[in-house]
Amino acid sequence: MTATRQGYVQLYTGDGKGKTTAALGLIVRALGQGLRPAVLQFMKSDPSWGEIVTLKRLGVPVEQCGLDHWVFKGEASEEDLAVAAAGFAKARTLVAGGDYDLVVLDELITAVFFALIPVREVLALMAAKPPGVELVMTGRRAPEELVAAADLVTEMRPLKHYYDAGVAARPGIEY
Repeated sequence: MTATRQGYVQLYTGDGKGKTTAALGLIVRALGQGLRPAVLQFMKSDPSWGEIVTLKRLGVPVEQCGLDHWVFKGEASEEDLAVAAAGFAKARTLVAGGDYDLVVLDELITAVFFALIPVREVLALMAAKPPGVELVMTGRRAPEELVAAADLVTEMRPLKHYYDAGVAARPGIEY
C-alpha cells in the first residue's frame, strides 16, 4: 500500500443505473496507477457476469456473497443472513488486512436495506478503515447515517431508461 496516499469512503446509491459500473471504473483506474483492488459483491451469485469474468482476467480478487434467489425485505431466510454475515466478515478482512488499496463492496448498501447487514456494522467498518484504503460501497436506498459518514456520495437518478420500454437486461451492458 502506498503510505502517503489518503483513502476515503465513497458511496454510490440511488435508483438509477451505474452504481456498480462507476465502482468498476475506479478499479480500472486504480490498476492503471499500480493500486491493488479487491471486490466483494453482496446479493449476487452468478460468476458468468461480465464484470466477474473480466476482473478475474485482470487478476483482481473478486468474490460473490449471495444466493441464487431474490431476497424480499422482511423475508430474509437464516441462510440469506448467514451468507451476508460471512460476506461482511470477509469485507472486514479485505479492508483491514493491508493487502488492498481499493476495496469495492458492491451492493452492500442494498444488503443493509434488506436487513441482511446492520447499518451499525457498516458504520463501524467505515470508522475502522485504515487511512490508506479507499472504500467504495454501492447499492440502492442508502440510509442517512451512511450518507453522513461517507466522504463522497453520488446518487444515481434515472431520468429515462429503455427498461421502461420493455428492453430486457443485455449481456455486456447490464451484466
